[in-house]
Amino acid sequence: MNGRSRPWLQQLAIWCVLYLTLSSQLAVAQASTSSVLISDQSSSLPIFVAEESDPLILWAAEQLQQDITDITGNQPRLLTTRSFQGNGIYIGQVNARVFADGKLISASQRQALNSQWEGFSLHRANRSLILSGSDVRGTVYAIFTLTERLGVSPWKWWADVHPLPQSSLSLDLAEDGVQSAPGVKYRGIFLNDEDWGLRPWAANTLAPQEGNIGPTTYEKVFQLLLRLRANSIWPAMHPGSEAFFRQPHTLALARRYHMVIGSSHAEPMLRNNVAEWDNARLGDYNYFTNRKAVDAYWQSRVNDLKQSQLEAMLTLGMRGVHDSHMEGAATPADAAAVLSEVIRTQRSILSSTLRQPLTSVPQVLIPYKEVLELYQLGLDVPDDVTLVWPDDNYGYIRHLSDANEQTRSGSSGVYYHLSYWGRPHDYLWLSTTQPGLIWYEMSRAWQHGADRVWIANVGDIKPAEYNLELFLDMAWTPQVSSDWIGEHLQAWAGREFGAALAAPVSAMMSQYYQLAMLRKPEFMGWSQTEPTTQTTQTAFSWNEAQRRLKFYHELEGQMAELKAKVPKERQSAWFELVEYPIAAATAMNEKFLYRQMAAQSQVRAVSDNCWQRALAAYQRIQTLTQQYQQLEQGKWMQMMSASPRHLPVFAAPTPLSELPASDPKREDAVQYWQAADYTAASRPDSGRWLTVTGLGYSNRAVTRMPITGKYKTQPWLEYQARIDTPGEYQLQVRTLPTHSNDGDQQVCVTVHDESQCTGLNTQGRSETWKQNVLRNATLSEFHLSFPAPGVYPVRVSINQSGIVLDQLALSPQSATPGYEIPFIN
Repeated sequence: MNGRSRPWLQQLAIWCVLYLTLSSQLAVAQASTSSVLISDQSSSLPIFVAEESDPLILWAAEQLQQDITDITGNQPRLLTTRSFQGNGIYIGQVNARVFADGKLISASQRQALNSQWEGFSLHRANRSLILSGSDVRGTVYAIFTLTERLGVSPWKWWADVHPLPQSSLSLDLAEDGVQSAPGVKYRGIFLNDEDWGLRPWAANTLAPQEGNIGPTTYEKVFQLLLRLRANSIWPAMHPGSEAFFRQPHTLALARRYHMVIGSSHAEPMLRNNVAEWDNARLGDYNYFTNRKAVDAYWQSRVNDLKQSQLEAMLTLGMRGVHDSHMEGAATPADAAAVLSEVIRTQRSILSSTLRQPLTSVPQVLIPYKEVLELYQLGLDVPDDVTLVWPDDNYGYIRHLSDANEQTRSGSSGVYYHLSYWGRPHDYLWLSTTQPGLIWYEMSRAWQHGADRVWIANVGDIKPAEYNLELFLDMAWTPQVSSDWIGEHLQAWAGREFGAALAAPVSAMMSQYYQLAMLRKPEFMGWSQTEPTTQTTQTAFSWNEAQRRLKFYHELEGQMAELKAKVPKERQSAWFELVEYPIAAATAMNEKFLYRQMAAQSQVRAVSDNCWQRALAAYQRIQTLTQQYQQLEQGKWMQMMSASPRHLPVFAAPTPLSELPASDPKREDAVQYWQAADYTAASRPDSGRWLTVTGLGYSNRAVTRMPITGKYKTQPWLEYQARIDTPGEYQLQVRTLPTHSNDGDQQVCVTVHDESQCTGLNTQGRSETWKQNVLRNATLSEFHLSFPAPGVYPVRVSINQSGIVLDQLALSPQSATPGYEIPFIN
């Protein structure tokens, strides 16, 4: 796709995008299927690789050979060839000589693949299986699509999802096979905040001879990315991590694995400033006062790039040495002016050094934090540069391409956080971003033309395995159907733990994400960072705390019951992907909620019991983490930390001062609604209300589709308020804290034909924004009067798409809603 104009009426066409239930079911027709015998106890189909293939294709074929051997114990032969050698698995780029005679690949198939970027085909020709790609990476993706369809997880090594033995191995394939190509051109990860997991593990466990994140670690990462059909990486760059371009062996591996190398918003021109900018030698990193040295610094790296022959995307612009504002700018206008000069200079360096049209050199600008303000001031960004829109670090994208931006030849992309270090609080420990939120925000981005670059900040990779796979699967085949959320999670659970466990495991994990939507485990101390504050009492009432603990304990009970049904080969994977996240999240909630209940209870025995349970919960986290590190004979030693950055939330609990039990006014007489429980809705015009199962704390939040912008007539939903006592009431409407380009999202409430409206958006990193992202909710309050008992219709309307209604609470003046609006009444 070229990112050209996509008027909103044409967006309806996006609803015809094919969607998969998981990467193993790419674009498979639902017509008749046939089975291809791959291997049994007596023989295996030989693997034939086109003789002229790139070494990466041969490596991937060897992985296929090993995967089949791991499953059946029968190793297939692997040979290179330039012609048909009998029945077998034939692998090669579509124009390889082995396919030239048209017997294995037809002229129409060849023509279709030739026009694609990283496209591939997997089909049957008589008794042979044909895996072909439009280019090297496309061919490799064909191979790994086959291995996954045979039951091999992409997380075979990274999450110890060991293949299950089978005496016979067959592939069921639709008659027209599998044909697929990516929706997003560059798809990958940013290794970030690696201080507490990836780097100590790499330096002390995986590759102590390298003492850092070096070639051994990067090779494992590259292999994982190819299995996930990704092609891009922004290397690790925190203090202590060796700069990527200072590792010649790693550079050679990047070439071998055909990786596209990029860099983050704080590292223009592939420069790891933290490791490479030497103030003592080069002076200040200040373009106002030290321009010559900075230009020479960038020029040197582009020289390196040319010599390395790496495939790369170049980040343009300039911030501080690390994640900070540009040095030397007195005002935003000054910064915007010099940033325009910086971009012109950087492009001049690229053009004169690489000696190719700038339109053929992938370049990105990432309007992160203060740079978005500079962009909005009118920063001049050349048309061929890709605008990579970041989220607000907590999963909500701040800006999406408008109609004019969608016409840019450079198109747009997204930089999205699945892990974060910073204010108001880190979440580096567990990966709890709700899959439904990832789907919603990335679906919005796709519908606004973001088809060029999708990068996920994935921290240490572990324990973000599932969310990363979902993100990359969606980058391959962008999804606008919300049904995909549950289908994807269930298909993942079935692949990893068996078809019989698919439904119960996916339901259990869905609730794990749902509970964290109200408060992530890392946020349970009600502390913050930058500056760091100490933990304090939570905002949960006694009843809310008991209810929350009940849900977590039920999850643990389900987990224990299901664990007994997991094959022995998958027990390590179960611990890494399911047990540790759920058990650790439960313990973190126990630590803080029992601590609070100990201070609230007026009964000494109850107080003492709660305190002991809080202490035990802390110790359980330590024990679980030690168990994680000892898995697979110590394979993950130092990968999982029980105390990232040693923030107060991870410390052993300390007693709180005596607290009042609970304010009885908080929950009495409050009426709660889930947004999906409306009784009437405005008639459909150009769109429809969509209940999204798996989104919001209700787990079925409501929004409008398609994403079309602002409405001339506001669509509404209606709820029935049962009033027994006349008087004054307060209605609280909870929406997800999404953003709009103009900051003008609005929700309105109408009662007695009288409407009240309030804005939803925040600016920058205000205190209100902090509270919103910590609880994943914007709270809007409306004062209502009901003069007599009865049932009153309450209408809630929105002024534009991109707003997500989650929950509502109606309370008389004598009561107030709690921190939680229960999702089960």
